[in-house]
Amino acid sequence: MIELHLVQPPEVVNAGAGVHGVRGLRDRFRLPDLWQLHLFNYSAELTLLGTTYSVAPGYVSLTPAGTQVQFDYRGRSEHLYAHFRPVVAGDPSYVPVVQDAGEAAPLLSALLRSAIESSPSGSARTAADVWSALWRIADLTPVTTETRHPAVATAIAHIEANLAQPLTVPGLARVAGVSHNHLTRLFQSDTGSTVIAYIRRRRMTRARHLLVSSTLSIPAIAASVGIPDLQAFNKTCHRELGASPRAVRAA
Repeated sequence: MIELHLVQPPEVVNAGAGVHGVRGLRDRFRLPDLWQLHLFNYSAELTLLGTTYSVAPGYVSLTPAGTQVQFDYRGRSEHLYAHFRPVVAGDPSYVPVVQDAGEAAPLLSALLRSAIESSPSGSARTAADVWSALWRIADLTPVTTETRHPAVATAIAHIEANLAQPLTVPGLARVAGVSHNHLTRLFQSDTGSTVIAYIRRRRMTRARHLLVSSTLSIPAIAASVGIPDLQAFNKTCHRELGASPRAVRAA
């Protein structure tokens, strides 16, 4: 897993469609200060961070800035890509280096093609499209790390899949198969946060994304992140994001 900050839109330097494997079957790339996002339309081997991954059509990869990546092609190979700088703010998401986008692949392709069409003159739209794609990629896998206690990982996976639903510590403890008090201690140790504070931050991180990048109404966004009471949503938005929902949307 790698840490990727998604609270604010990234700075997208370029986006495009790459064609490789014509003049040679191996390429190495290293971008000193830019992340690389690839959506593959071919089968190949990808090596980075000391691990070799097999990729196939519909797979996505994320390469952190300053990391060398090696592509071993099997012939002419086409992919969509974006090079970007994340804005380091708020809690990070934890995303695999390589994963199968599955049913989300057509949506990711549409978002990246839209980003390509609007680049470079439509930089705000390009950033919004790439940001939406990154959020969709982050949502493919529940937020977890290999070092977390299994009960905490289970609780976090349940939180991520059910942000729109009522969530309680006793309910999460039952899902994780531990006692209320034990989950509270494990969660604090593994994440440095209480369960309730973590849920609140994740809900408002998602709310901020929807306020900025979607046309959903504020009541619909509030309901989609599990805070359907507008007064409570407004209060939480002020506390976590420092502004009202309308102000966040207008920023």
